[in-house]
Amino acid sequence: MKHTFHKSEKLCGQITIDHLYGHGKRFVSWPLRVTYLPCNDQTQVLIWAPKSLFKHAVDRNHLRRLMREAYRLNKHILTDKGVHMQIAFNYIDKEQQPYAVIEKAMRKALGKLTI
Repeated sequence: MKHTFHKSEKLCGQITIDHLYGHGKRFVSWPLRVTYLPCNDQTQVLIWAPKSLFKHAVDRNHLRRLMREAYRLNKHILTDKGVHMQIAFNYIDKEQQPYAVIEKAMRKALGKLTI
């Protein structure tokens, strides 16, 4: 299986994002808050690090890069089960965590989404 993250897998569009946050279910897999909504199409993902917690763009970009990498390498957990949903991963910790912590949280969150 190729570990890719194409444009079609990215959740975009303000109406779609508002619908996800308005009607989706949430849970926390520290340091990530996951909002999800089942759909019939392919799985789409939104990665977000807030400006209110990280004032410097370089810090937000670094966290988003780590979260995208963790998702890209572990998305097979969802695709193997044939699960299709819209997912938003929000970073909620006030400090930057290392990649190992983010990947562990991502695996836990993806495992919980397949149940």
